[in-house]
Amino acid sequence: MIRVDLRSDTVSHPSPEMRKAMYEAELGDDVYGDDPTTNALEARAAEMLGKEAAVIVSSGTQSNLVALLAQAGRGDTVLLGTKSHILNAEAGGASALGGIVLMPIQTDERGTMDPDAIRAAAKPRDHHKAPVKLLCVENTQNMAGGTAISPEEIKTMADAGREHGLRVHMDGARIFNAAVALETPAAALVAEADTIGFCLSKGLACPIGSVLCGDAEVIEEARRWRKMLGGSMRQVGVIAAAGIVALDTMIDRLADDHANARKLGSALAEMRGIEIDLATVETNIVRFGVPAHRGNEIAARLKDEGVLINGGDSDLRMVPHYGIDSEDVDIAINAMERVMAEVAG
Repeated sequence: MIRVDLRSDTVSHPSPEMRKAMYEAELGDDVYGDDPTTNALEARAAEMLGKEAAVIVSSGTQSNLVALLAQAGRGDTVLLGTKSHILNAEAGGASALGGIVLMPIQTDERGTMDPDAIRAAAKPRDHHKAPVKLLCVENTQNMAGGTAISPEEIKTMADAGREHGLRVHMDGARIFNAAVALETPAAALVAEADTIGFCLSKGLACPIGSVLCGDAEVIEEARRWRKMLGGSMRQVGVIAAAGIVALDTMIDRLADDHANARKLGSALAEMRGIEIDLATVETNIVRFGVPAHRGNEIAARLKDEGVLINGGDSDLRMVPHYGIDSEDVDIAINAMERVMAEVAG
């Protein structure tokens, strides 16, 4: 029997208050623009992040995709980090569907890009090269271990791009985790971004959805792309209702997930055969290394112990979320101790 699921914060379930709000949501047809609950969520999200407008989409991947398609055309180049989710985990959608060239910029251990490298890639180029239109940043930085990127770090990268006329998109799937960790308003973290997408269905514990925010003209273009991709929904207020509750009730409690991640990371650091940099455990993601080619075996053994994580060769991850408490973390730690005692001898 599975007792603790730490595969991702996407496995969280909506709160009772969310379920009630979804059941009672006032509905219309969002394609016609008359779903009042959806309109309220979009207005609330835009206001919270200091942007002109917002649009609800089905997922974080779709929010990034329509943001790129709305701001870069076929044959244009988008700059993004080597550790970015857009590059590594979104099926190449911008290239396949929009003809956009994705140019990776080397990221450091925190997931940030060297501004000089951004300048070099963004500088005016001759007709042999695809013109560069957009810079993408990510906060928190998933593949770097959930690091929370500061406003100063974001501004340094954004300024380097703007020197050459680039717009800036932020993949802010877990932007509220960054805001809580840095004790900084989310609007301050996204001030340098022209567009910002955040997930409702990760730490905020909604069942579905993301929201893309930005200037009104680009958001209107994103709506057009959403329609083309088949992502326009009708009575989407049943989803938006949970999002409104999440923005009211789920942000401050992200600190609990961060505390559980630190507890988990500290325990893992004491186990033989595990490599972990505790300095990267800033939010709710705990990334750690295990002996080469043993990761899938470790994940399978943990499953037998009632703990679910995603497998991999030697790089594994655990993600506390809504529904995981300190006792669940203890269960995971004890199970990991037993498994690593066998694996590492």
